[in-house]
Amino acid sequence: MADNKCFCGTASSAPRETVCIDTQRILDSCRDRDCYEDLRVFLTDYGQDVIERTSSIRVQRAEIHSCNVCIEPVDFSRGFYRVSVRYYIRLECQACVARGGTQDFDGIVVCDKNVVLFGSEGSVHMFRSGSDCCTEDGAVSGDNTPTAVVEAVDPVVLTCRVAEPSVPCRCCCACAELPECVQQTVSGALYPGRDRKQLLVSIGIFSVIRIERPAQLLVNAASCAVPEKECRPAEDHTDPCCVFRNMEFPVGEFNPPSLSCMERR
Repeated sequence: MADNKCFCGTASSAPRETVCIDTQRILDSCRDRDCYEDLRVFLTDYGQDVIERTSSIRVQRAEIHSCNVCIEPVDFSRGFYRVSVRYYIRLECQACVARGGTQDFDGIVVCDKNVVLFGSEGSVHMFRSGSDCCTEDGAVSGDNTPTAVVEAVDPVVLTCRVAEPSVPCRCCCACAELPECVQQTVSGALYPGRDRKQLLVSIGIFSVIRIERPAQLLVNAASCAVPEKECRPAEDHTDPCCVFRNMEFPVGEFNPPSLSCMERR
């Protein structure tokens, strides 16, 4: 029996084997590094009271709690789809208070991203075992819309500051629009008003977005790769963040090692 070998290098250095697979074919993909400036942090009543008494605040941790991904055809562009992404990010913050003490609090940041990718066309309806044969109105179920997949690394917090209520922020939604499951991730009820001081953060997110369709392929198996093409934004952003855009793209985060690779380290 041949020894199993672990190849953690590039696709060109790994051996190839012809296999027949039922998989999701990637029709188009892009990578991007998005910088969001002066996003409002939705705080609890406790967190709001904290920032009223101090301006020395740092973010200890930022993680993407959930992500809402929508896909729709682009008008007058056959085969192209607009992918709309909304990130819900949970922040853990720490504030310096009187006599050298600290207070911890949490909050939620929301940001949007839109890209246009090629998803081709299809007239075949997909059905899988375990699904209902009919919808409530009696129509046969099945859909030929491609699937949009988003991969993202937890955000990099670039700046954090306390601002007066009159300072404009780049908010894409109101507190009442946050899903219930997102609001439950913080320790208390969110403060809905905008008449008090606000906590503003600037963050950067590395992401890979792709469009897939089911396909049966006879392929040569090789390592996965991160796309070289940059994302084409739905709108042109003219406000760059120089520090974030100079960071190296974390390719390794999108190509996790296998169990055998980790055991040989």
